[in-house]
Amino acid sequence: MISRRNIRVKVMQTLYACSTETEQITKTPDPSKILDQHFNQTRSLFVYLIYFITQIARYAEKDAHKRASKYIPSAHDLNVNTKLAGSGLLWQILEDKLWEEQVKKEKPEQLVDEELVKKIYNQLVKTSEYHHYISVNQQSKQEDRKIFEFILNDYMLGNEDFIAHIEELFSNWNDDGEMVVQLLQTYLHKPGSVKFQEIVSPDKARFAHSLLTTVTEKNDYLLEFITPKLKNWDPERIALLDMVIMKMGVAEFLYFETIPPKVTINEYIDLAKEYSTAQSGHFVNGILDNIHKELVQEGRLKKTDYKKA
Repeated sequence: MISRRNIRVKVMQTLYACSTETEQITKTPDPSKILDQHFNQTRSLFVYLIYFITQIARYAEKDAHKRASKYIPSAHDLNVNTKLAGSGLLWQILEDKLWEEQVKKEKPEQLVDEELVKKIYNQLVKTSEYHHYISVNQQSKQEDRKIFEFILNDYMLGNEDFIAHIEELFSNWNDDGEMVVQLLQTYLHKPGSVKFQEIVSPDKARFAHSLLTTVTEKNDYLLEFITPKLKNWDPERIALLDMVIMKMGVAEFLYFETIPPKVTINEYIDLAKEYSTAQSGHFVNGILDNIHKELVQEGRLKKTDYKKA
């Protein structure tokens, strides 16, 4: 479910956090536990997005009850359409046992902003898309998905208040948001298809922890490849994150035989550009490219056919 790129980001953040924390505290942090915490945050974000959209859909029933309970309800109050709250898609989600178990563990109801749910629902019911949805007499999986995707795209992701809310709750939104939204869109097409406890597939979990362990345990050896290439650069003045990124790249060259070197270089150039300084992409590219060429010339680069692996 989680991409290799996202895994590299989390390993990078873990290594960076361990490097900075080690300088400030006497007890060395456990990198593996920190990495697992990052993955747990991804799952929590995913669960919360699903929960929030179900709360918007369920608010139709709550709204109907509130209006009918008025001292003198109007005819409109007594005829609030609750089709959204009774939609097949909503109840597929609510009856998903794996989802239900995860909600019990995550307790997203403790985080939800009820006023924001109400505000979004009240905006939704004024739209032509919503009125089209409730005008269709028969239940339709296709129409359910369309209205849920409309809520997600226009009234959650397209809503500054919702984005501010989610950023306040989840520090990993900028890193994981796009990927988790894709997961949610897939889930809306097939509720019950997700094993929430396996937000990271077993093979990718092995890759993540192996990369983390390799960089941690082979730190000094990896630096032997990097330091000579710095020439006029003072290693102590190079951005710490750049050093982390370069060590990860060299580790992939040496110890991950099925990952093509071009993939490694391109991935870490992109991470340097996005997460480090303005010059970091060019800098990391130069260093990793030189190390790669040297390993090839010396016959020290052992790569297998990744398509067969």
